[in-house]
Amino acid sequence: MSMNAKMTTYIIGRMLGVEALVLLIPAFVSVIYGEDGWRAFGFTSIILLLLYLVFGRKKPGDTKIYGKDGFVIIASAWILWSIFGALPFWVSGTIPSYVDAVFETISGFTTTGSTILTDIASLPKGMNFWRCLTHWIGGMGVLVFVMVIVSLEDNNSMHLMRAEVPGPETDKLVPKARDTAKILYSMYFALTVAQVIFLLLGGMDLYDSVIHAFSTAGTGGFNNRNNSVAYYDSAYIDGVITIFMILFGINFNMYYFLLLKKVKAVFQNEEVRAYLGIILAATAMITINILHIYETPLKALRYAAFQVAAIITTTGFATADYNLWPEFSKCILLLLMIVGACAGSTGGGMKVSRILILLKSIKREMKRLLHPKSVSIVKVNEKKVGTDTMQGVYMYFIAYIVIFIGSVLLVSLNNFDFATTFSGVLTTMNNVGPGIAAVGPIENFAAFSDFSKIVFCLDMLIGRLEIFPFLVLFSPDLWRRKF
Repeated sequence: MSMNAKMTTYIIGRMLGVEALVLLIPAFVSVIYGEDGWRAFGFTSIILLLLYLVFGRKKPGDTKIYGKDGFVIIASAWILWSIFGALPFWVSGTIPSYVDAVFETISGFTTTGSTILTDIASLPKGMNFWRCLTHWIGGMGVLVFVMVIVSLEDNNSMHLMRAEVPGPETDKLVPKARDTAKILYSMYFALTVAQVIFLLLGGMDLYDSVIHAFSTAGTGGFNNRNNSVAYYDSAYIDGVITIFMILFGINFNMYYFLLLKKVKAVFQNEEVRAYLGIILAATAMITINILHIYETPLKALRYAAFQVAAIITTTGFATADYNLWPEFSKCILLLLMIVGACAGSTGGGMKVSRILILLKSIKREMKRLLHPKSVSIVKVNEKKVGTDTMQGVYMYFIAYIVIFIGSVLLVSLNNFDFATTFSGVLTTMNNVGPGIAAVGPIENFAAFSDFSKIVFCLDMLIGRLEIFPFLVLFSPDLWRRKF
């Protein structure tokens, strides 16, 4: 199968053109607040516009793209958007180190929320707006965002959606992939606006409400306060953000079913039930475990629920320094980092659907050992899980473990303690944000070497693109003319 290099380059060129336009939004915010950051945004936008004019204007005669073209486009889009998206931070001097600027931008687009900044509150409003906007764009996916704006043939669009949308399977809501992207973003936008309104009602100003909604929607965790959401010390704001974090961690197909009034299908969905069940169980266990720390059971419940929602959805906001919680609670949070949210949501992690398939596979194997002649199949939502999907989950899990171990070994060269090294890799690879110990909720990644930060950057991209679309970029087979 040949690669259509001209069409691939054309699509990447158009995507860079879209980023050029997007950068005008934080430039405008900088102007509103009388900051000179608009110059850095404008400079970067001009560079991207020139690249668009060179590569993205003239559509080639052969517009067909193949499966492997999709992988190249996806991986290249995330890398290039991050490389150029980092320029405003670096050019303006907001983040003097370019490696740090790239780390911050990749953390933004992958909705990880890990940061190298030690004083977030001093960041210019335009720059901080860009940080949080990267979460909102990355939450639904860079390519899904571009598909809403740029017209692509539907047979090409589906290759891109398959490579980018998180989860073991990618389903179209409607026959046309671009229409699916529009429906997804319409629901995404509506939920974001709803959260902005609720936060305004809680006393947040418009700027704070918008950037917190961006970060919640993308399940990212960036904001403009050094102590995250704890700054507001408001039970109402904690409650609003908790609810919306949980909502954005649910498969967006479920909201489409609600629009079609298929309420029963939502409540019968195994992944949603498991996801909500895990949240309730983890919240109950942590609440009981931290009762002695807080004045009342209600306060313990408030902090436990917020932190459970923040970690399982991989948002990474914090209202408490859970580094000070008992080991049992910290272990639960570490496990939630691995599990993650639902497939087809903006959350990271392994995804609840994969965990379900793995657990059911173990149960099937045990049954097969006890009853060798019995025929047992794995079902999710009363549907048989296909062999390809099963194999994909197994390969994902194996690759996840191998990459995780390799990353821990590489980062350990920094000679931090095991908890810091282990949770640093875990939180970046699962796109969570904060870990424990020296990368806990009130700490940051500034102390790591550039080498470790590059490892973390790769882990964030690998985690957000669900491993294989990113790894395929480094396969020699991909670059052969035919295979």
